[in-house]
Amino acid sequence: MIRKLFFQSVIFSISLPLLSYVPADSIKKSKARLRTVIIDPGHGGSFPGAEGLISLEKEVSLAVALKFGQALQEEFPDIKVLYTRTTDANAGNRSSLKEDLYYRADFANASGGDLFISFHCNSAGKKAGGWYEKVVTNRIRKTRIVKRKRKKVKEVYYEYKYANVWRENTAHGTESYVWAADKTDAKTNSVLKNNDYYGEIDSTGAVQLPDPSDPAEKARMLIYAQQYFKKSLIFADMIQQEFSKTGRVDRGVKQRNDEAIWVLQATGMPSVTVEMGFISNKEEEKYINSGRGQKEIVQNVLNAFRNYKQRLESKSTNSVAAISN
Repeated sequence: MIRKLFFQSVIFSISLPLLSYVPADSIKKSKARLRTVIIDPGHGGSFPGAEGLISLEKEVSLAVALKFGQALQEEFPDIKVLYTRTTDANAGNRSSLKEDLYYRADFANASGGDLFISFHCNSAGKKAGGWYEKVVTNRIRKTRIVKRKRKKVKEVYYEYKYANVWRENTAHGTESYVWAADKTDAKTNSVLKNNDYYGEIDSTGAVQLPDPSDPAEKARMLIYAQQYFKKSLIFADMIQQEFSKTGRVDRGVKQRNDEAIWVLQATGMPSVTVEMGFISNKEEEKYINSGRGQKEIVQNVLNAFRNYKQRLESKSTNSVAAISN
């Protein structure tokens, strides 16, 4: 027991000076009320994200993020709302994608954020809308005479006929991501409606994944798992429930621990990425670009935020009451 306590104290003590992305006071703030919300419009500037038929991911994510921030501020004027970007520019005007992602995490942590919400669009298939694919339409059995070992024999062979067939890009629906600090840990197992993974492929390789053998990284992942994972999962699930209520296809809450959503584990607060819909689907792209669609998406996330805030603060109030009694 003594050795276990010693190990934990050593890991925790070395983590605080080394973890630039997780301020020490953010651990205390995780139990406090929601005062500062960081809104992150995905991509931007020279990093457009997924491409649709009529729009780019960076455009949709910015439009919805700004509308959500405005709605949030109107309903909760006491909450400080901050954005990682408000124009079509690289976050923090950084030149590389790696620096862009690091800036988002640094900004969220330096601002003392209590919740990080990142807006994105999903993408699937070879091309937005659909694509032509060469397929076999017929197989004709034929015979021919060939010479084998000085003998003529009959050989069967086949001739194939091909055609270009249109494959519509049908993937659609919403999903939310949370960072999986350790997928093998029972504490961090979320409910997956399916395990398909789309989108964000242009971010892959931009940053290195945390090295679990590194004591500082291990400590940071431990802090995330203990302080932020459950809250991230609760909020993400609430978002998906709200999408489902308005008839959107709910693809579930998913854990990821790859480069594409690295920023979620680098923020010292509950963090969620919202995939609003598939920009690669012709009809869904129209919806997420429309005034009606964006209004519904904003309202869905706002409803989830309201429910999350009430749950968080009611638990905090109950804890104080229990201590007082």
